[in-house]
Amino acid sequence: MEPEGKARANWGSQLEFILTCVGFAVGLGNVWRFPYLCFKNGGGAFLIPYFICLVFIGIPLFYLELCLGQFASLGPIKVFRVNPAMKGLGFAMIIVSALIAIYYAVIIAYCIYFFFASMAAEVPWKYCDNSWNTCACQDGHQTFNFSLMDPRNSSRPDCANFTYSDNKTVSASDEYFNNKVLEISGGLEYPEGIKWELALCNLAVWAIVFIVLSKGIKSLGKVVYFTATFPYILLTILLVRGLTLEGYEEGIKFYLTPDWSKLTQADVWSDAAVQIFYSLSACSGGLIAMASYNKFSNNILRDSFLVPLINCLTSFYAGFVIFAVLGFMAHKKGTTVDKVAAGGPGLAFVVYPEALAQMPVSPLWAILFFFMMMTLGFSSLFSITETVITGLVDEMKDYLMKPKIRLYMFRFGICAFFFLLGLPMVTRGGLYMLNLCDTYVGGFPLLFVGLFELTLVSYIYGFFRFRKDIEMMMGNSLPVQVTFFFFAPTWCVISPVALAVVIVLKAIQYKPTAMGSYMYPDWANALGWMIVLCPLVFIPGWFIYHLLFKDNRGMCSPRPNWGPALDENKIGRYAKPITHAHPQAAYVVESEKKPYFNQPITNGLENKGYESDLSEPTTKF
Repeated sequence: MEPEGKARANWGSQLEFILTCVGFAVGLGNVWRFPYLCFKNGGGAFLIPYFICLVFIGIPLFYLELCLGQFASLGPIKVFRVNPAMKGLGFAMIIVSALIAIYYAVIIAYCIYFFFASMAAEVPWKYCDNSWNTCACQDGHQTFNFSLMDPRNSSRPDCANFTYSDNKTVSASDEYFNNKVLEISGGLEYPEGIKWELALCNLAVWAIVFIVLSKGIKSLGKVVYFTATFPYILLTILLVRGLTLEGYEEGIKFYLTPDWSKLTQADVWSDAAVQIFYSLSACSGGLIAMASYNKFSNNILRDSFLVPLINCLTSFYAGFVIFAVLGFMAHKKGTTVDKVAAGGPGLAFVVYPEALAQMPVSPLWAILFFFMMMTLGFSSLFSITETVITGLVDEMKDYLMKPKIRLYMFRFGICAFFFLLGLPMVTRGGLYMLNLCDTYVGGFPLLFVGLFELTLVSYIYGFFRFRKDIEMMMGNSLPVQVTFFFFAPTWCVISPVALAVVIVLKAIQYKPTAMGSYMYPDWANALGWMIVLCPLVFIPGWFIYHLLFKDNRGMCSPRPNWGPALDENKIGRYAKPITHAHPQAAYVVESEKKPYFNQPITNGLENKGYESDLSEPTTKF
């Protein structure tokens, strides 16, 4: 009998898989997006739609994808042997993951830049006396409107005889990020050349990714012990520091105080659903890819509740870290928390650094913060990139596995290719492109993939057939049986309906993209919709291709080679065919003598001429 794991590499332990999933799910969005969504959507009241969406959309999809990957031991493309006509879903997942990886790496490059810039006696965004500052600059130590009285500006003739009111001033951290780090241009239409410092940081990101993924999950599984756990230590240190600052209680109060009226607004619920997708990394293929390296009987039911819960509690925990500091900054400025709150890059690279600059020993706190951001970013990027690699390697396995140098070169080529594709995002107009991708990639593509995936498993393949597959993996224990009372209605009704409603709401609420006061031109919004269609077009495209150019008999039924990867796990209707002495003799699979789910009794003749994608050819007659 073939030992477990010989056909496909396995995680070194169950803990490696759990930590990888935690690192995959817990990323930058937990720190800079979730707290802002709470502020925007009713404070503590937002937790209600967030956890409802977690229970009825997030966890069901999380479990479904882990089951698919672990059962077949296949990546996000090959796993659609379950339904050959829907293989385009796998390609859509890979494209989404690739797009996310490209701009995610650029954000980590920003973190690396700030991390090294913080290694100085004073953080460079503390004062307004630098070459990149304008006369509109006001640092956090000024409690009055400056003019010639500010000695740090006395040598700059462009500031002579000017006094700025509060609503016209710009923070020192804002000018550092926009004028020094980005040297930001006037819009997407003005790229104005590459910022080579950022390009080098982006190169460093992809070099680290290649080193970590050079041996696949064998190396990744060891690195996640650090990248998935160390951010919690840093978050705790920053929280303790935040709770010692003046005004922190106002920030925490603002974070938790519920505005119940927000619960009646549709956009609050759609924001919660999209954040669950974005945060859990569902429907991007990563969960399928990571689970495909599990042993066949791994307890993914436990993992499917544990990881999403850890992810959501991390988001909630990070909110205290962020809003404690925002309360301090509001106190220093003599204003309210809502006037200083922000989300996205504005929070991570402008607002929070501004607050750090006002603390004693500010370089230390800046180093800790940006190192935390780096580790959070890398833990997600490793898994996102491995998702793409796993999906493509499964498709080209025969070519890439021998000699092994081909696989190393392929991994290097993917990282190099993504680095090159990220170069437009490190130009002086790159932030506009990054924001455009972030706006369009994380919404409609993931929602549509999730809707199609649920429909495929629940109705085309069949819930009861899928249930039998899960029981084959995990046995008929009481917890497995009880949870089916939850997953049956969620997979078949609640989750698909909820996703359809969210898609409609997002379409109704759609507004042309903007970044601050900059409104994207029409052609840029058209480009954004092309980004949306780029992965989704593979779904109908592959269906049409299969219909026209492949044998379409049984194109919506599982392929003959669908099922567990190892012979020792193929039982019941997946049992290995009984072969008679005569090479032309027909055989009958045991499970086909008593067909399950109304499957027709077959002697294999229906599969004659059917093109198999197994590395080992299926039996033909």
